[in-house]
Amino acid sequence: MAVMASVAARQARAHNGPPFPIIEGRRVGPCIVALWTHPDVGIGTFFAIIEPPPGGSIPADLRVEIGVQPLSGRLSEVRYAAKREALRGQVQYSTQVNFDADEIWKIHLLLHSASGDGEAYATVEATPPGLGRWDVLWFASPFLIAGYLWFRAATRKRRRKTTGHTQPAVKDAVRG
Repeated sequence: MAVMASVAARQARAHNGPPFPIIEGRRVGPCIVALWTHPDVGIGTFFAIIEPPPGGSIPADLRVEIGVQPLSGRLSEVRYAAKREALRGQVQYSTQVNFDADEIWKIHLLLHSASGDGEAYATVEATPPGLGRWDVLWFASPFLIAGYLWFRAATRKRRRKTTGHTQPAVKDAVRG
């Protein structure tokens, strides 16, 4: 039981779920940017959602890069070029980065265009991915156990009703 509790505690700390914002509505160079991430150890994903400033427009030659570096400084910054995604009504760039360890990482967002350059920083903890396909079984196990116990009790009750009450008949035979 202690082993299960320690595994559950480690998994509860890991990020499972949809991406989350680490920068929101910040002016970076010629644009307003929101940076979302799904920071799993191994491959982490970043999404930069770009909006024009009030009364402005998004530069046609915009390039987006994401730099990552452990906050401890044990590795130098590595930059990844983000690719523009074909979405309707929204300008979004995405890229995948390599996180080699479960630790705090410094994120460096860079925008480049003829209209100007900009940069912003944030930090995020890269977390180990969950159990993968086994997550569903792990988190569903309490419900599966409860369902099994309910089914077992229901079948025993049904069996007693169909066979009748055999215990009183045994007592009468012993008395007679």
